[in-house]
Amino acid sequence: DLIIDDVPETITISCFDPIRREVARVALDRLIQDGRIHPARIEEAVENSRSEVDETVRRAGQKAMFDADVKGLHPELVKLVGRLKYRYSYGENVLQHSVEVGLVAGILASQVGADPQVAKTAGFLHDIGKAVTHEVDGPHAEIGADIAKRYGQIDRVVTGIREHHDREMTTVESFLVAAADAIS
Repeated sequence: DLIIDDVPETITISCFDPIRREVARVALDRLIQDGRIHPARIEEAVENSRSEVDETVRRAGQKAMFDADVKGLHPELVKLVGRLKYRYSYGENVLQHSVEVGLVAGILASQVGADPQVAKTAGFLHDIGKAVTHEVDGPHAEIGADIAKRYGQIDRVVTGIREHHDREMTTVESFLVAAADAIS
């Protein structure tokens, strides 16, 4: 939705999907700068903005992987990670939080003799379900675990994602991800 109020020089973009909201923001910026606002131009601006935001999302996912020292993710998983750039939870950017959780989980794993790469990957992906919670019903941990499994993550990573909010955990990675999540 686009809301043009009585407030001078103010336009409000309202949408549950943060990616669509960003596409609308970029398209509006282009249209206002160009000054030509008519139906054909609007469609063109939206399409160009969608491509630009898709590329920004992909780059954000790749940068986050690099920052968290996580390797070998499926390209679709990288895109979903990048979508977290536009998602906030409890006032915190979910992408930045995910990088922090991955790094902390990896450090904790190395200190207790667990596999740092598994813990790091599970921590990095623990909130991946939040990238699609506006599209899919269910808790983000369950959604995220299903996504990770679909894109080839090993069972210990999937379990770490699924159990990071549970009271009873079945793997050390689940506990490490939950601890890193609380620390971050």
